[in-house]
Amino acid sequence: MKKIVLASLIALSFAAPALANHCPMDMKKIEAAMKTTMADDATKKKVMELYNKGKAEHESGNHEASMKDLGEAMKLLGI
Repeated sequence: MKKIVLASLIALSFAAPALANHCPMDMKKIEAAMKTTMADDATKKKVMELYNKGKAEHESGNHEASMKDLGEAMKLLGI
């Protein structure tokens, strides 16, 4: 049992930096898509709200929430 718990903790310690590095890639995808999107103004506004919220969450260390908001923005853009 101790080995399973230890292995889980080690796996989680490697997962956190991976999540942190995923956010900037998503932000770049959104930035690129915003330059070419044909979305209406309301959709663009919502995307930018989610983008800015996700970016702030990433910078504060809340990567799970950041990925959720950035993912929602990407869905709105169709990426």
